[in-house]
Amino acid sequence: QVQLVESGGGLVQTGASLRLSCSASGDTFSNYAVAWFRQAPGKEREFVLGVSRTGGSTFYGDSVLGQFTISRDNSKKMVYLQLNSLKPEDTAVYYCAATDRKAMLTKPSQYDAWGQGTQVTVSS
Repeated sequence: QVQLVESGGGLVQTGASLRLSCSASGDTFSNYAVAWFRQAPGKEREFVLGVSRTGGSTFYGDSVLGQFTISRDNSKKMVYLQLNSLKPEDTAVYYCAATDRKAMLTKPSQYDAWGQGTQVTVSS
């Protein structure tokens, strides 16, 4: 099993950018596809972006297409989420998750390992 720790969240103004990081430890990191989810107060956890085991493929949630990007560095056991042009509706706790399944998955129940989350707050 892999363990995940997110960092990089904070309070920013509308239009700002942030880069979130997800650090992995434990099992062989390149065996896992990784995704970012977010959860706003009172809402369900929402798929944001995912990246394949090698980093060669990425898949986007409909709500952030073109606004956020994901990347990974397997040599460092890191996955990054670049948040651009942030809006107040992007305010949420952002979670990193990993799965050893081979498909590109978008449901929280399909992921086996989760970090504790990092808060992103965008002020208007």
